Amino acid sequence: MKDNFSAQAVQYSQFRPYYPSEMIDHIVSFVTNKETALDVATGSGQVAIQLSKYFTEVYGTDISDKQLEHAAKADNIVYKKESAEQTSFGESQFDLITVAQAIHWFDFDAFFKEVYRILKPDGIFAVLGYGLFSANGDADKLLKHFYYDITGPYWDAERRYLDENYTTIPFPFEELETQEFVNEFTWTFEQLTGYLETWSAVQHYIKKNGTNPIDLIKEELKEIWEEGDKKVTFPLLLRIGKLR
Repeated sequence: MKDNFSAQAVQYSQFRPYYPSEMIDHIVSFVTNKETALDVATGSGQVAIQLSKYFTEVYGTDISDKQLEHAAKADNIVYKKESAEQTSFGESQFDLITVAQAIHWFDFDAFFKEVYRILKPDGIFAVLGYGLFSANGDADKLLKHFYYDITGPYWDAERRYLDENYTTIPFPFEELETQEFVNEFTWTFEQLTGYLETWSAVQHYIKKNGTNPIDLIKEELKEIWEEGDKKVTFPLLLRIGKLR
């Protein structure tokens, strides 16, 4: 499992979009017993904190100390620094295991073997994510140019799983039919650029070139953004399954 996000942990917790409560409600509706849940690669804890409203006990794991330092807190959430593929949990411990915007970084075989070990026989496994957001008009054209042309060469190869809407990841479970969701926001220019700063490709670009690629489009983007519609829409990705 790669750690691409420790360097921007503060921005990650501030600017990464949250999943709508309707989506979390939908996932939880598949779970019979709501005793213990696990959010793997929890990052800023945005899914863990939502699950804490439903489950007696929630665990969140991540390989980044900095991410866990800034993770959302609740009395019934326990955060642990652990890899996705090898955990310290007991067998058949969890009623629900979630992975949000992270499964593409995992060693699939090792991770799924671990899920089969620690998920209860009647438990639920859910993969969440979001694809490339869209804006309106000229802003969308510029942002797609930024994504594909400027930062395109700097994305890790695993990014393709998100571009393919998680339809091509291995999924060794009995898959359940799910609803479709989108997430819509009205963002200030600072929220927009703050989110772009959290992209791993942006960080890779900075590390290699010593300059921030956002600066290449910043002035033009700001002018377009301040004049037009400031809405962004994220396509949400969701796959839910149970043990075979």
